[in-house]
Amino acid sequence: MYAIVTSGGKQYKVEKDQIVKVEKLDANVGDKVELSVVMLCDNGNVVLGADAAKASVVAEVVAQDKAKKIVVFKYKAKKNERKRQGHRQPFTALKIAEIKA
Repeated sequence: MYAIVTSGGKQYKVEKDQIVKVEKLDANVGDKVELSVVMLCDNGNVVLGADAAKASVVAEVVAQDKAKKIVVFKYKAKKNERKRQGHRQPFTALKIAEIKA
């Protein structure tokens, strides 16, 4: 059984006991979070639309962390203008506890 859930404007395919990194949520480590379901698949039976909205996915917050640093480098040719900047995107790691149909 797997489900397609939305969080932070993105969609993720999740299964039970899977750890997924989503956009930062306002929750503490150990809290339970319920994610909205877009699609649910159980042994080939696909559930969409209003029926999928009745289903629920409960996840536990495992960690609040930052991703690896990326380097943003901007320059203008022949002008000796250079700007180097780093960025670390915050994320929340969720462990899928249960998928209820």
